[in-house]
Amino acid sequence: MAARSGATALLLGVFGLSAVAAGAPQAPSVTFVGSATSPISASVIIPANRASMWISGTTPPVLKADAPAGSRERYGDTETQATGVLKNIEAQLAVQGLSMKDVVYMRAFLVPDRAKENRIDVAGWNAAYTKAFGTAANPTKTARSTVGVVQLVNPDFFIELEAFAVYPK
Repeated sequence: MAARSGATALLLGVFGLSAVAAGAPQAPSVTFVGSATSPISASVIIPANRASMWISGTTPPVLKADAPAGSRERYGDTETQATGVLKNIEAQLAVQGLSMKDVVYMRAFLVPDRAKENRIDVAGWNAAYTKAFGTAANPTKTARSTVGVVQLVNPDFFIELEAFAVYPK
């Protein structure tokens, strides 16, 4: 029996399955786990059989259509672009009867900003994020990954976001 338990633990580890898969008690509601002082959650526990929505990579809206390609006026800086993308995600959620409070995970892809010494503007992304999450109006603090990439589909984009939301019970 010990060999079988070891094999089960190995399979859980190899396939990234949680203890829930091994029969641990399940949470009755979505549970965010992490430090109260962090703007993001370390992890999220989602009860079984909860409907969810995955939002594909969403890119910034055009701010000024007549601005030349490659100009900052066309899409804005990282914070402005992130704010626009978050509003787009909020609208996609609303169509499905969800809100930003239902988002449990976000993945951000950021590229270096030429105007910021060719560095990724994580501060700009965090500024937009903390206006939408962890606020009095929306106390949800999603689990989140921020990934630096060389380029997005449009060289004027500084950010692209994916979101995962869970329907309320």
